[in-house]
Amino acid sequence: MGKGLAIYVHWPFCLKKCPYCDFNSHVRPVISHDQWRNALLTELTHSAEYRPDAVITSIFFGGGTPSLMHPETVAAIIQAAKTHWPQSKNPEITLEANPTSVESKNFEAFKKAGVNRLSMGIQSLNDDALTYLGRQHSSAEALAALETANAIFGRTSFDLIYARPNQTPGQWQQELEQAIAYSRGHLSLYQLTIEPGTEFYRNNHQAMDADLQADLYHLTTNITQQHGFQAYEVSNYCQPGQASVHNLTYWQGGDYLGIGPGAHERIQSHDGWHAKHRIHNPERWMVSVDNLGHGIAKDQIIQPRGRAKEILMMSLRLQNGLSEQTLITQTGLNFTDMIDTGALNELIAHGFLTLADNTVSATPDGRLCLNAVLTKLLKA
Repeated sequence: MGKGLAIYVHWPFCLKKCPYCDFNSHVRPVISHDQWRNALLTELTHSAEYRPDAVITSIFFGGGTPSLMHPETVAAIIQAAKTHWPQSKNPEITLEANPTSVESKNFEAFKKAGVNRLSMGIQSLNDDALTYLGRQHSSAEALAALETANAIFGRTSFDLIYARPNQTPGQWQQELEQAIAYSRGHLSLYQLTIEPGTEFYRNNHQAMDADLQADLYHLTTNITQQHGFQAYEVSNYCQPGQASVHNLTYWQGGDYLGIGPGAHERIQSHDGWHAKHRIHNPERWMVSVDNLGHGIAKDQIIQPRGRAKEILMMSLRLQNGLSEQTLITQTGLNFTDMIDTGALNELIAHGFLTLADNTVSATPDGRLCLNAVLTKLLKA
């Protein structure tokens, strides 16, 4: 059997750009769904030519707002993937959706297309917060859509954004416990960040004080643990058996294809690991696919040290961390090649990292300031 492969499909369009969003998403008055279906299928075929020996473990439709895609497009891509590659037993096929009534009407059609996991961008269960975040649904509409999704799909997840301006611990606890009551075992809980290029950044919105953010993070971990969720990644919480197979492929250093505008991929080939980046702009990506059969803008071979750094950065986001044997298997390098031993001991002493059974892991405090931890940990 071939090596496992995750496939990411990017749908770049939204009805409206949210003020906090720095993803590759765009608003267009008219979208030719037939043209986009053909282009995505063309790029998928091109990808199959240089990775024919894989076995599909997951497909993830992300965006943008993939629930704005025609279900026929989703079905065509899933079917094409099945013709290009064999599949693992019951591969995870996720589609991101917004909980507007228009989109929730298509949930049954998406299931028939082959989607078996729905991830909903709810973001808040508070109407004032939804207005602040620029969302186009109410809390009542979100809960109704979630009930519909839970009745249709075997697995569901949804996102919430916390550490919003003036949000109190009591308010967040109430909202989080309401979310857990509706959850089917997986939640993505993100702290609000003010990213360059966003409307919030341009309008000088301020992030919550770092100490208050830390307090809310620990509160989140405690509440989810009380309900049987583990913080298996920095912002992702699940009950047993509900972790995202697709996202674990990223965080554990696995192979994944990226299809569509702005999509990234990491693929191991005979000459090493390749990092490929698609053209960001949807229209220019489309022209490239029409002319070349793909929208790849950049294809670079990652040197072993660069790959080892990527794996460390991603794995330390996980509760389970990174074993030295995994690093050696994937890159040929060991911990002493990459890690400053003195810094490691210092970070352990201060409660940011642990080292057990040749596995380095970040503690909850370490995951809160992971960039600073990595800067100190990695050798120059």
